[in-house]
Amino acid sequence: MTKTAYTNMNLYDGEQEKVTTNSYLVVDDETGKITALGTETAPTADKTVDLAGKYVMPGLINCHDHMIMDPDDPTGGTATDVVRTTVNSVKNLHTMLKSGVTYVRECGSTYDVDITIAHMIDEGKITRVPEVMPSGRPYSMTGGHGDMPNFGHLVDSPDEMRKAVRQGLKKGAKSIKVMATGGVMTQNDFMTDPQLSVAEIHAAVEEAHHKGLIVAAHAEGNPGIMNAIKAGVDSIEHGFYVNDEEIDLMLKQGTYLTPTVVADWAFPTYAEGKVPDWEIKKASDALGDLRKNITHAKERGVKITLGTDAGTPFNDFSMTPIELQLLAEQGFTNYEALRTSVHSAQLMKIDDEYGTLAEGKYADFLVLDGNPLDDIKAVAQEDKAVYKKGRRAY
Repeated sequence: MTKTAYTNMNLYDGEQEKVTTNSYLVVDDETGKITALGTETAPTADKTVDLAGKYVMPGLINCHDHMIMDPDDPTGGTATDVVRTTVNSVKNLHTMLKSGVTYVRECGSTYDVDITIAHMIDEGKITRVPEVMPSGRPYSMTGGHGDMPNFGHLVDSPDEMRKAVRQGLKKGAKSIKVMATGGVMTQNDFMTDPQLSVAEIHAAVEEAHHKGLIVAAHAEGNPGIMNAIKAGVDSIEHGFYVNDEEIDLMLKQGTYLTPTVVADWAFPTYAEGKVPDWEIKKASDALGDLRKNITHAKERGVKITLGTDAGTPFNDFSMTPIELQLLAEQGFTNYEALRTSVHSAQLMKIDDEYGTLAEGKYADFLVLDGNPLDDIKAVAQEDKAVYKKGRRAY
């Protein structure tokens, strides 16, 4: 068993709101796990890497992306054939890892390609990418958000939902994604449109929870947000119009909230003249409200996770650090913004091995020039070093 010691670093471990100077961590090269962590002199190791006083922080956990989408395609690129989709997905995952994302939950994938890609990552056949928690195709009502070619499982009753989710779990989905409201990218529905019913969503929750797995609900407005919470989902995705009644129930049930602010911010920032006016209007109208409502939910104690909806128009796979900046701009402290990544690990039930840097956890970490607790923009450094399980990937 060989070990590598990383020394002479300023360490933000993801847990404490401080940076510890003159720190070290030691990694088992075979398992990729941290065997020792401390200050001053590191234990004897087979190899030593001097990090020259740079800042080390945990790799980011992004719990909402769409690796199969193309942010340069105003339609999202979901109509692409399976071969092109698969190749582009791997390319997008490379970009995510380079940006600092070391683990990702896919929240809806055409052709179920995320399931196959996740298997190939686990087998070591695809490298220099984040690990993936796949969800396969999402679950939508006929004519609802997600009713696109090769994308949504279309279900129109609790029994249809139950059978479809069982089929998804059989294929290898490790998370389930349901569509509880309309959204921005479909013309004939709106954020306030409730879609899947409480009973339909609950059937998905029941089946996933039988397997110890989690359910995410696309839910932007009311009453769809409340429907999803009542059905028992583990996370509300987007949640732009979350209100106090819903927050009360989220706090009671331990429901997480994934705001994906950057996905909405990207439309008015980059989309003019490139997508239909109705699409820009839906996104622009929501932006101020969502930033106010998400910050209010945080202040009341709801656990906010880190997710970007990457792949949606103008929202590319390098923008996870921008999400952190947007959260800081709307009232999160830098520490609170960074903690959203830890909450993602908790939601995904991987926090015993990922999300923070501690003995026994995987050595997924970033090496930065600046202190992210002082300046959240430090995380966006383009030439940062990214380590996956103790090995440098970028």
